[in-house]
Amino acid sequence: MNKHKESRVPGERQFESLLWGSRVLVMLAVIPSILGATVLFLVGTIDIIKLTADTFVYYLAGGTEDIHDTVVPIIVTAVDIYLVAVVLLIFGAGVYRLFVSPIDKAEDHATSHPFNVQTFDELKDKIARVVILAVIIEFFRAVVDIRFQTPLDAIYLAMSVLALAASLYLMRRMHPSEEH
Repeated sequence: MNKHKESRVPGERQFESLLWGSRVLVMLAVIPSILGATVLFLVGTIDIIKLTADTFVYYLAGGTEDIHDTVVPIIVTAVDIYLVAVVLLIFGAGVYRLFVSPIDKAEDHATSHPFNVQTFDELKDKIARVVILAVIIEFFRAVVDIRFQTPLDAIYLAMSVLALAASLYLMRRMHPSEEH
């Protein structure tokens, strides 16, 4: 018999059982994360469907409202919404896997799959990469509306794009063996 089990204090086994069972409290984060992701996927999809309908009306039905100024911002916004939804999915599945139980279907896939996290640090890393991508998309959305006042504004934009490209390069260098 294990030495630890011989020296138990009264109630220790019940308390440890309670502690172990408390891991399911993370479901209070997992379920809303999945619901939030579902809502965001729906919102992004509805935005794209509305844009598609507006485009058909403009080009095929002789619509009068010009869509050229809104097409790119709406699509970029939808992509940003989808990325936040993906963050919620990765978070929900990762927390579930780490605290409650491995996800059998995910175990059949490569370890680089976003749902196959082995540690909390790995979960944070996967989420951080998607968040950085979302920030880049948000930057792109802001850049679409920029009207340059001086040549220096264009230089600042170019430096910003260079900094983003460098961050993507460095992120890629941190994980050279993973498939992307």
